[in-house]
Formats: sequence, structure tokens, C-alpha cells
Amino acid sequence: MYAIIETGGKQIKVQEGQEIYIEKLDVAEGETVTFDKVLFVGGETVKVGNPTVEGATVTAKVQKHGRQKKIIVFKYKPKKNYRRKQGHRQPYTKVVIEKINA
Repeated sequence: MYAIIETGGKQIKVQEGQEIYIEKLDVAEGETVTFDKVLFVGGETVKVGNPTVEGATVTAKVQKHGRQKKIIVFKYKPKKNYRRKQGHRQPYTKVVIEKINA
């Protein structure tokens, strides 16, 4: 069984036992989080939401919080002596999908 959930402005396909990296959540490590925005549930029977599936939830356990690798944002305009270097590290939350309730 799998489901498509929406979190952090993104849609993610998840299965039970899967580890995923999502946008940072304000939940402590080791706690359980419930995703209510379930757009699709697949498996033996298919449930499609309009826009979400009524009564369907996905529960997950927060494993850790962290920050991704640094990316460099470099702006440059030729012949104008304009250069700007900036770095960015995106925060994330690693969760393990425990149960899909459909």
C-alpha cells in the first residue's frame, strides 16, 4: 500500500517503513507526526481525493533534524565589477513512515 501526501508545499509518494527527507517540521525527535493531507491511496483498492481523501491519515516518527549540504549562489555581471557570493543550507526533517490509515 502506498499514499501520496502533501507536506512543505511538495507532494511525496510514501510507503510503510520508508525513510523520507521533508521540509523542517516543528516537532521534537522521537515524536510521532500525523499527515492529514493525503491526496491518493493506492494498493488493492484505489482512493483518489478531491482534493484530499476523507478520513485518511499517514503517521510517521521523526528520526532527526539536520541541514543539507551547502550550495553556492553566485551572481555575476560581466564588465561591471559586480560579484556576490552567498551560501545556503536547507534545513530538513528525516521521518520514517509507520502506518497508512485509509
